[in-house]
Amino acid sequence: MKKVLIIEDNDDIREGTAEVLELAGYHAITAKNGKIGVYLAGKELPDIILCDIMMPELDGYGVLYLLGKNPELANIPFIFMTAKAERADMRKGMEMGADDYITKPFDDVELFNAIESRLKKKNLQTTHKSSGKNLQTVYQELKKKGKVRHYDNRQVIYMENDEPNYLYYIQKGQVKTYKRFDNGRELSSGLFKEGDFFGYESLCCGENYADNAATMADTELILIPKADFMDYLHNHHEFAHSFIQLLSDNVRFKEEQMLKLAYFSVRKRVAEALIQVAEKLRANHNEDESLLKISRDDLAALVGTASETVSRMLADFKEEKLIEKQGNAIKILSIEKLKKIKQ
Repeated sequence: MKKVLIIEDNDDIREGTAEVLELAGYHAITAKNGKIGVYLAGKELPDIILCDIMMPELDGYGVLYLLGKNPELANIPFIFMTAKAERADMRKGMEMGADDYITKPFDDVELFNAIESRLKKKNLQTTHKSSGKNLQTVYQELKKKGKVRHYDNRQVIYMENDEPNYLYYIQKGQVKTYKRFDNGRELSSGLFKEGDFFGYESLCCGENYADNAATMADTELILIPKADFMDYLHNHHEFAHSFIQLLSDNVRFKEEQMLKLAYFSVRKRVAEALIQVAEKLRANHNEDESLLKISRDDLAALVGTASETVSRMLADFKEEKLIEKQGNAIKILSIEKLKKIKQ
């Protein structure tokens, strides 16, 4: 029997709510003010708390604040009950950490739905946390469900508008994602190296690929089936959070890229692209980050210009002793000076 603590100074509402919950199979605990409510929360450890906002002695905001200071009570689902429908009151409560709110007068169905949805969410979170597995363990488990496939340098992995069937993990090599336009020009949308996942944006939003993917070197990938990825996404909280972070980083990268295309000179964009490749495509921290193995075409796709223009800029940088050629690679002689190139 789930315990519900009701903190409400109005006798009729408090007792009426408790009676309805008891009839529905809950164990209702009542408190007529905030101070008693905080005491009973610590004593009874309820499964969920319903709390009025406007109360004498200690209001609902004060109750929520004090509960948040106690590690045993901070994670108990907390629902505000308020006679006020003003957005400011609701927003303040949610910003302080309340899980939900219901506006008085509320009917029985509304009350039960609010309680049951919050208890269900708590149970899911408890299930996710109870696995006892750290994020790296989850990653290793998921990778074992995939199949290894080898790709040659400059081999296409998928194309725009293809249906996504896999999450990709790079065991060895480098991959780029890019948009290709009708005039044959390419614009890079992402660079990935050993240890990176890619292809998850389309899986997460359930849409066909919005760009293309191809290797930039001989590459070994693990192809993880879509069903396994979605299963882990829904059932492992930390895993889901890590991919939310990856999605946020990708959005930030693309926003920065668009701003550079709009406001940076070609010279500045080429310098920024060289720095980006140096920072992004190192296979490991022991590798010389100043030696870049990237084609003129791939560099041009990052810059958003023609490869001939990139060649001219690289020739200028070479004369200025910022870079030098080593076979098919570019060696950066001064990353700091490249960073200081003006727009």
